Amino acid sequence: MPLKLDPNLSDPDGAYDLLIAAHDGLDKAQSDALNARLILILANHIGDLDILSEALQAARAAG
Repeated sequence: MPLKLDPNLSDPDGAYDLLIAAHDGLDKAQSDALNARLILILANHIGDLDILSEALQAARAAG
């Protein structure tokens, strides 16, 4: 299955709100640690090294 780069969230604003709320009250180090844990959890969920590699390349190219 190829990496999905087109909008795919049924409620993107709700997803954004969840992400922001998860960081509420955290300092920079805690926020960075939360992001790292979230990335690892989602990478584990994906479970496909080729898709993860595509996602990392896409994220790096976007920045």
